[in-house]
Amino acid sequence: MEIQAAMIAFAANGDNAPGYLAAPVEEGPYPGVVVIQEWWGLTDHIKAVVERFAEAGFVALAPDLYRGKVTTEPDEARKLAMELEMDQAVKDIQGAAEYLRDLKAVAPKQIGVVGFCMGGGLAARMAVEGEHIGAVVVFYGRINPDSTAHVRVPLLGLFGETDGGIPADGVRAAAERLEQEGKTAEFHIYPEAGHAFFNDTRPAAYHHDAAADAWQRTLDWFTKHLT
Repeated sequence: MEIQAAMIAFAANGDNAPGYLAAPVEEGPYPGVVVIQEWWGLTDHIKAVVERFAEAGFVALAPDLYRGKVTTEPDEARKLAMELEMDQAVKDIQGAAEYLRDLKAVAPKQIGVVGFCMGGGLAARMAVEGEHIGAVVVFYGRINPDSTAHVRVPLLGLFGETDGGIPADGVRAAAERLEQEGKTAEFHIYPEAGHAFFNDTRPAAYHHDAAADAWQRTLDWFTKHLT
């Protein structure tokens, strides 16, 4: 599918925030998805994910939570993540969702949210706090166990068994709580994958089979719950 993509600005919390938007060229409407960055920033990898969503028939927007800062160094990424005002990040994500809702090319007006690593944790917050959100996908992000009772939208979680930062036992515990609380949720843990298994720009972490399966599950989840 032919797409168009560009950096744009959108309203967020009384200010303007930058973001990367991609959409099919052919007139829609299409479901809308907000894509939330890893702690590296709005990298070429995240922009490529946005474009992949557009190629699959979505209008996708990745807010630039760091306002132009990008790094490949873990220490610098940790510093940027620690300096990020998480409440402001949530407002940026909500602003991105509202921007998508206002586009004529986007329907329905319930927006999907997907996040990776740090962005996965923020996506999980949107499943609880977000407005006009129709479904959420969390890639190896931290889920607050105290928040499961307050999840308001269908939630898909995708994790690696060998992820030292997001232990699989904690993921299973969260999945059990969501099931007990009657939430619409599915969690998948890939046995041979670790953290950041979807990021094909980081060869040490990338796991092709897990990434391919997780991508298809993500598309299926949004197709099912946003249309």
